[in-house]
Amino acid sequence: MTPSENQKTNERAAEKLHKNVVISGSGVFTPVDSISNEELVASFNQYVDQFNAEHAAEIERGELDALAHSSCEFIEKASGIKSRHVLYKEGILDPAVMHPVFPRRGEETPPEMVEMALAAAQEALQQAGKTASDVDLIICAASNMQRPYPALSVELQQLLGASGYAFDMNVACSSATFAISNAVNAIRGGTAGVVLVVNPEFASPQVNYKSRDSHFIFGDVCTATIIEAEATATSTKAYRILGMQLKTEFSNNIRCDVGYTEHCFEHEDPEVAFFKQQGRKVFKELLPLVADVIQSEMAAQGVKADDLKRLWLHQANINMNIFAAKKILGRDPEPEEAPLVLDRYANTASAGSIIAFHQHKEGLQSGDKAILCSFGAGYSIGCLVLEKV
Repeated sequence: MTPSENQKTNERAAEKLHKNVVISGSGVFTPVDSISNEELVASFNQYVDQFNAEHAAEIERGELDALAHSSCEFIEKASGIKSRHVLYKEGILDPAVMHPVFPRRGEETPPEMVEMALAAAQEALQQAGKTASDVDLIICAASNMQRPYPALSVELQQLLGASGYAFDMNVACSSATFAISNAVNAIRGGTAGVVLVVNPEFASPQVNYKSRDSHFIFGDVCTATIIEAEATATSTKAYRILGMQLKTEFSNNIRCDVGYTEHCFEHEDPEVAFFKQQGRKVFKELLPLVADVIQSEMAAQGVKADDLKRLWLHQANINMNIFAAKKILGRDPEPEEAPLVLDRYANTASAGSIIAFHQHKEGLQSGDKAILCSFGAGYSIGCLVLEKV
C-alpha cells in the first residue's frame, strides 16, 4: 500500500469512527393502572395500625419499635412523587398482601418485560420512520431482569422480526444511557446500522410496600429509542449525539443482593428481596460526581450553560434533579428547562430520563443543545450531550 493509499484508509477509518449518530425516535409504554399517593398511604397506614395492634405487647416491652404512619405530604416533600403506574395493582393495596399479585408465566409466553418492550419499540420505530427489518442490534437495558437467559432482547428480536444480534445489559439506573452509548459505538464501529434500545422497568415487585421509607418510590414503565447514523435518518425529531461520558465508582449505598445463588441460603431477613439505599449518603456523594461528569463533557464539546435548552435528568427525586440542574446552569432552572415526570411516574429507574426526553423534546430548534443524563447505583453516571438536528 502506497503512503497516499494508507492515508486515505486512515481517513476513512477516522470518518467511520466519528460519523454523526442520532437518536431518531423514542417511545414509551405506560401501564393502564396507577396508584395515587392517597391510595398508597391509606393502605400503608392500615397495615401499620394492624401491625402495631398485633404486636402491642412487644412494643410496650420495648422488644419492637412501633411503626409510624406515612402521609402524602411526607412523600411529596421527600421525592416529588404524586402517583405511579403499575402493571399489576391487585395485592399492592391489600394490607394482608402488600405486593403485586400476578400469575407466573410459562416458557411459551413472553415475560412482562418483553411485552412492555415490544409496545415501546413499536412507537419508537414509527417515530423514526423505521421498520423492524431495519434493526440489526437490540439492547435490552434495565435495572432488573426477569431471567438471566435466554436474553430478553433475543426474545424481543424474534417477536419483532428483526435480524442481526441482541444482548441484555444492566448498569442499574444508568442502563439506558450506557446502552445508548454502546449503540453509538456499535454504529461507529460498523457492527450495527440501526439499534433499538429498550428499557423495560418492571420495578413494582421490588418495592417493599411495608416500609415507610421506600413504599412510594418505584413505578413500572418501558422506554425505547432508535439510534442510527445521521446519514440514514429521516425523522424530523432526531437529536445528534455530540458527546458521551460514562463513569462508575463503587458504592454500597444503593444495593440489591438477590441473585441466582439465593436458593442456597436460608434468610431470616424478610427484606432481603428488596433494594436498599442510604438516601442521604447517595445525595451527598453522587450529586457532585454527576455535576462533574456533565460539566466535563460540556467543556469537551464546547457547550456552555447558556447554550442548554433542556436538561433531561434521571427522575429519581425532585430534590436531586433541582440540585443538579442548578449546579449545571448556575441558577434555578425554569420548569421547561429541566422537565419532571416523576410526579406522575415515580422513580422508573433507567427509563426516567428517557420518559422526560420523549415527552419534552418538542419546541427546540435546529442547533439547540441539551443534556440527557442518568445516574444511580454503582455509582454509575451516563451523560449525553445532544443537539437538535
